[in-house]
Amino acid sequence: MDHLLSFGHLAAPLALIQSAAVKKGPMLVMHPIDIAVLVVYLLFVVGIGIVTGRGQKTSEDFFLSGRSIPSWITGLAFISANLGALEVMGMSQQGYEYGMMTANFYWVGAIPAMVFMGVAMMPFFYGSKVRSVPEFLKKRYNEGTRFINAITFAVFTPAISGISMYALALVLQDFLGWHFTPSVIVSALVVLVYTFLGGLTASIYNEVLQFFLIVFGIAPMTIIALIANHGWSHFKQWLHTHQLPYLVPQAVAAGSKIAAATTHAVATTHAAATRTVSSMVHTGSAAAVAVKAKATAAVVQLPATQWLHTWKHTISGNNPMHITWPGVVLGLGFVLSFSYWCTNFLVVQRALAAKDMNAAQNTPLLATFPKMLFPFIVILPGVLAIPLIPHLYPGNAMVGGHHVSPTQTFNNVMPLMMAKYYPAGLLGLGLTALMASFMSGMAGNVTAFNTVFTYDLYAVFIRPNAPDRHYLNVGRVMTFVGIIVSVLFAYVVRGESGIMGYTQTIFGVVNAPLIAVFLLGMFTTFTTPIGGFVGLLVGTGTSVSLWILRLHKGFPLYHHYNNNTTAAFWSALWAFCAGAAATIIASLLSNKKASDQLVGLVYQLTPKPDSTNVPFWRRPIVLGVLALVGALILNLLFW
Repeated sequence: MDHLLSFGHLAAPLALIQSAAVKKGPMLVMHPIDIAVLVVYLLFVVGIGIVTGRGQKTSEDFFLSGRSIPSWITGLAFISANLGALEVMGMSQQGYEYGMMTANFYWVGAIPAMVFMGVAMMPFFYGSKVRSVPEFLKKRYNEGTRFINAITFAVFTPAISGISMYALALVLQDFLGWHFTPSVIVSALVVLVYTFLGGLTASIYNEVLQFFLIVFGIAPMTIIALIANHGWSHFKQWLHTHQLPYLVPQAVAAGSKIAAATTHAVATTHAAATRTVSSMVHTGSAAAVAVKAKATAAVVQLPATQWLHTWKHTISGNNPMHITWPGVVLGLGFVLSFSYWCTNFLVVQRALAAKDMNAAQNTPLLATFPKMLFPFIVILPGVLAIPLIPHLYPGNAMVGGHHVSPTQTFNNVMPLMMAKYYPAGLLGLGLTALMASFMSGMAGNVTAFNTVFTYDLYAVFIRPNAPDRHYLNVGRVMTFVGIIVSVLFAYVVRGESGIMGYTQTIFGVVNAPLIAVFLLGMFTTFTTPIGGFVGLLVGTGTSVSLWILRLHKGFPLYHHYNNNTTAAFWSALWAFCAGAAATIIASLLSNKKASDQLVGLVYQLTPKPDSTNVPFWRRPIVLGVLALVGALILNLLFW
């Protein structure tokens, strides 16, 4: 008979759970070689800031690296800019919670959009010589459209940086015993030094360093976890003989009890990133979970083999993520992915730093190949950890009357695996890779923030036509401001149970409404300046409204979605539809720009890049087709 598992994935005796809930103190002891690896890294990143900052004389040098970097560097930076806390910590967390369905963020939610970005959209961004995404919106539409995008980006980008800072400080606190506040301050100071001195160039070269650190510091975990599970075949056999917990939203009345089918104690569950089960009842040889009104959800069991599939169970929605295929295809695969990879200035900025048009187009295309393999580095260890580290819970869960220790939460599955399996030396490399991912995430967001604020807000609405040197100085000041705001937001998200869901919510608010306005503006001539402004305003308003409606338990959508990830998919789709509809309607009722004003901004009116003199293997269309074929093969393998 299949084994039934609790939301700790392997139910434990009540006494063991209670001891885990109150456990304090560092779990990792760094050896001298581990400390040496970390110190060398910190000195190296500061050195990069000093070296790259020497030749910077103009604002374009500081904000866009003088548009002089080769495509292989910008390609690695393009992918590494997304390798922050979201990827390394968040994806391993979701691998543990949802299994290989999380790979949809890559094979559906990244690769197609990155191909589209390189083949279809980079000619507009790079060819028009814009310095930012909001500036493109100004050229295609008007100043009002630019302002909406610039202000939302400037507000929320430091928030993403704050999440990286929070995740780093949390790891240092919970696993090394370092205090949260000094950890935040030290990481902020290191990032401040090298971004203040070297700007985007320092950020890009540190992102390349971070890429290799993650490969060599995190990838061994997949191999070690496979060995600990006695190989892939044995792990699959384990899954075939076990069942894992799953929530059916609003399936039971408040206060009802669901008895476990084994003699083990059932641990805890969650209805969403912030909804927890608040009591646990031990009943002799069995156990029950008391589900309060805040988390009206029934615990059922799914075959553990579902944690290895990406698509197989999305028709019924009977899967760990509780989502159907339209949400994956439309919400993630279309709206969220295209809005992030095609309009998020954090990644677009890396392509704008390329030395020529071909390098700019190939930046996202070259990045697709390592990107499609990253699930095996950051997600698969989380999946493989299910039988290896069983007693993990949501971050705000209460077990036996005690809050679960942060070292026993989904968020920390990756450092927990390192603590259990990495030897001295490799542990230092792994922790340095984690630190690199967090700090690079901070730096990437801060450099994007200072560029947008300086070029699209300060230079337009506060002090236009100032000397270039003045804008360079403002950019450095805003680097400092961005770091301060990030530190403050690190305290705002402190204690949240799912950093991935939190980040997806922010992306949905900022980017989802934008892609509708971009696609209509780039591929139609009838879209008007008023249409773009109204569409972005309505789309952003819809996204914010949907977020507010599920914010607290008394609000209408609080119980509607099973988790923040599902909510982000569907909210993005509705925001896109609202923004697209508003753009079309307002455009039909207003005057469009003359055709000569749209050259270089609209597909039909813009000369296409000539790649006949480019070697066959460097042509964007060739790289794009190869990337799509690779993603399709991986989808089929984990169907």
